[in-house]
Amino acid sequence: MSDVQSAGPIHAYRKFIHEGEWQPDQAQELAAEKLQLLHMKLKGYDPHAKNGWTLPFRRQRNAEPPEGIYFYGGVGRGKTAMMDIFYAGVEVPRKRRTHFHAFMLDVHARIHAFRQLTKSKGDETDPIPVVARALSQEASLLCFDEFQVSDAADAMILGRLFLSLFDNGVVVVTTSNRAPDDLYQGGLNRSLFLPFIDMLKTRLDVLQLDGGQDYRLQRLTESPVFFTPLGLESEAAFEETFARLTDHADAQPDTMTVQGRTIEVPAAAHGTARFTFSGLCEKPLGTADYLEIAMQFHTVFLAGIPLLGPEKRNEARRLINLVDVLYDHNVNLICTADAAPSEIYASGDGKFEFARTESRLIEMQSEHYLASAHRT
Repeated sequence: MSDVQSAGPIHAYRKFIHEGEWQPDQAQELAAEKLQLLHMKLKGYDPHAKNGWTLPFRRQRNAEPPEGIYFYGGVGRGKTAMMDIFYAGVEVPRKRRTHFHAFMLDVHARIHAFRQLTKSKGDETDPIPVVARALSQEASLLCFDEFQVSDAADAMILGRLFLSLFDNGVVVVTTSNRAPDDLYQGGLNRSLFLPFIDMLKTRLDVLQLDGGQDYRLQRLTESPVFFTPLGLESEAAFEETFARLTDHADAQPDTMTVQGRTIEVPAAAHGTARFTFSGLCEKPLGTADYLEIAMQFHTVFLAGIPLLGPEKRNEARRLINLVDVLYDHNVNLICTADAAPSEIYASGDGKFEFARTESRLIEMQSEHYLASAHRT
């Protein structure tokens, strides 16, 4: 951890401004100030320690835990970047930063495991407080990226889950594209979800981070998003674009599980994932797998699209499905390919079916498409 990171988010933010890496933004500066206050309050915070903190001369354990923060606003406003500089420097003994969708998959897996364990014993203990207690033992600070609720199963457990997390002293910092009142719009039995929204607004400091400048779009339009032909030059530009769009973050490999299948994610950071054509289109993946990717990532990098023909009709069909799903969810797609979209499948049976993909690959390079909000 650098000295600037340990000093807190406002110092890191001002350093980025001074060095010209970021542009001055009043909304971001306000966010940095709020995160700085939380950074100071959380120093040494541990709700499971004897007095609630690992450092001496702190408040007693029965004191209220620090208030968390809920940042919301359009894509590209710097929400994730602000949370990441906070997370990098905050001195909490146990902390966890994760995509909210991945967190909920973990929660459902834990609930299922608990029910399987107690089923044979006839134990009907509510698993949610048990799971929340275990999560609080692992992390007293939870940082979520892209908080969203579209699944009815998630909606029905979130209220009890978060109440238990808060009762166990967990502090939450999260980003979202939606204001709390807009979560789970049109969802099944949404009236039962409304108390959870009220809880969020009570327990978290809600701040709109929307300075009017879409920094993601600005970076996307600074260079092409479709690099051809394959080769060292395209690969270098592809890698440089990935680094810029993820703020040069330390992208990490990940895995996703869909209907018992495991999808390898070679690198992911800041809602952006990098894949290869062979990893997504030369394996027996289908629409459900691509849908999971589209839900979890707002930007997908796809390397190595080759020339295709009838002998690779299965791979072509998967590419068609992948592009359709990404297009339907307004996911940004950055590619390296051996030819322009109109030449990827130049002739043979399947050419007709691929025509729509050609059109969409071209449209997905337009500023209008790149400016569209990610649909989850």
